[in-house]
Amino acid sequence: MEKLNPIKKIFNKFYYELFIENFKERISYNFPKNYFRWDLIDYLISKYGYRDYLEIGCDKDQLFSKVNLQNKTGVDPYSGGNIRQTSDNFFLANNKTFDLVFIDGLHTYDQVKRDILNSVKFLNDDGIILVHDCLPDTMAKQAVPRYKMQWNGDVWKAIVDLRQDPDLDVYTCEMDQGIGVIKKNKNTSILKLSTEINKLKFKDYYNNYKEYMRVISISEFKEKF
Repeated sequence: MEKLNPIKKIFNKFYYELFIENFKERISYNFPKNYFRWDLIDYLISKYGYRDYLEIGCDKDQLFSKVNLQNKTGVDPYSGGNIRQTSDNFFLANNKTFDLVFIDGLHTYDQVKRDILNSVKFLNDDGIILVHDCLPDTMAKQAVPRYKMQWNGDVWKAIVDLRQDPDLDVYTCEMDQGIGVIKKNKNTSILKLSTEINKLKFKDYYNNYKEYMRVISISEFKEKF
């Protein structure tokens, strides 16, 4: 992960709170304390017999090292994984398909949406895309430009946007900072927004996140997948 310059951190905080939004309410999620993203991946691999895994954004291999598959590809421009590239450049040259994709790269709406749509192109028909950091609990943790060390970014906007796609079925599992779940299926619950994505604020998310994100528990996830 790219380091956060202290001076830039102060400037970004001032800029965001002065010119974009200053909303102080916090969301309390029911994240399990003993079930994490690698557990969810183990469950999917075991249930579906997945063999080909792609991870976008590996950092120090906290997840990548725990994925028990021979055919795994990890893409990160800074550290971890086994391919030192940006995700954009990786997808331009890629010719492989994958059963399971985990996206945890640059946490901005534009980049995450691009990573998801690129992953869809190389996803096997019965495959699943997972997206980390979808459920921020404060405005500061989702602010772009970033000014917090613990940062979800505005990943949530990519999930909200793609919930309007008729050819993708999208959920968010309430665990481990929020795990977006995407399958190439008919959208069974198309979200109808009254506001353009780029005009949504954290206050909108705070008031509507269960509907926006289609939040499900781990037990509900296992009933559906």
